[in-house]
Amino acid sequence: MTRTLILWLPPLAALGDGGRDGGAARPAWLRVDDGVIVDSGQDDGWADAWERPDEDAEDERLVAIAPAADVPVRWLAYPDAAPAQAAAAARIDALKSSLGDPATLHIAAGEPAEAGQALPVAATTHAAMRTWTDWLASQGLSAAAIIPAAAIVPPPEPDSLWAAELGGETIIRSVDRAFRSDPEIDALIGGDRAIVPLDADLVREALLLSVTAPPLDLLAGAWKPKRRLAIDPALLRLGKRLLIALLVVSLAVPLVHAVRLMTDTRRADDAAVATAAEAGIDAPDAEAAEAELDRRLAAAGGGPLAFSVPASALYDAMADAPGVSLKTLSHRTDGTLTTTLAAPRVEDINAVLIAVQARGYRVTAQPMAGTDGQQMANITVRAVP
Repeated sequence: MTRTLILWLPPLAALGDGGRDGGAARPAWLRVDDGVIVDSGQDDGWADAWERPDEDAEDERLVAIAPAADVPVRWLAYPDAAPAQAAAAARIDALKSSLGDPATLHIAAGEPAEAGQALPVAATTHAAMRTWTDWLASQGLSAAAIIPAAAIVPPPEPDSLWAAELGGETIIRSVDRAFRSDPEIDALIGGDRAIVPLDADLVREALLLSVTAPPLDLLAGAWKPKRRLAIDPALLRLGKRLLIALLVVSLAVPLVHAVRLMTDTRRADDAAVATAAEAGIDAPDAEAAEAELDRRLAAAGGGPLAFSVPASALYDAMADAPGVSLKTLSHRTDGTLTTTLAAPRVEDINAVLIAVQARGYRVTAQPMAGTDGQQMANITVRAVP
């Protein structure tokens, strides 16, 4: 069920200075349930009617009606403009034709349903909007929309004017404007046209239609309410649980990876110790077994200290430098390879040295001039990186 409270805002004169005398105002009100008026009055009874809980209400909202005495309305048409462009043009034209400082004025316009249709535009002040919103706040209320009462009255025939009773005031409506009735102004605007009372049932239908689809809402521009993000508590609880689960998984993944790495490392160390034991090496751990194995290989002239290891690295480096030739080559038992390289340019020898160093070997070089005009260098390559 849709539950709506329609509450007429007191005239600014009744609210006094800044709305502090609002307690003396007794606004008219209607309570509407699913498009049917179920209660009404012009007293403080709206408070009980609205605050009384209704478990069947799925949607509850308050629509405030601004008095025509403070917010007259005009209708403007722009045949060649799109609806959004027409609304913007109406606000500009209304601002130009209004008296007072533009900074103090609040202009609101509706939007035509189709191009060329007349649209309502209302001019009030920011001070008036502040007074009304403060009065609503003092009553513990917040309006979903503020509709000018003058915008509710439907248009008459071109040769007549409507006089509608709405919210305790008489509103005169012509084809292009609506305002609170005043004998002198009525005669000036009406001229020879007849002022015809509008049937109360038609006024009520226009009011209910305007509440459902407001032709004009003063809560626009600087007074448009800020949207509040409604969060479902159940969805919030689910989000918290997912966040906790994500945190647990984020911590568990590296922990499981670390445990698995430690297990694999321990298994590899055990295999290395077992392999060393097969070779007759009795070591407490893999590091000690590796050190003993390197020592025996060095004593035997094998392992990384063998001639073939640094020599293969040197030959691979020379393969990328065809101009470099090998003059001498010798190997010591500590794994050091000594050689003399020759090339037409020093850059070619440097390329070989850089390539050997890139393989992780420590290289020293002593350049010298060859007898045949070539560039030469005595090179030492440490077999162990």
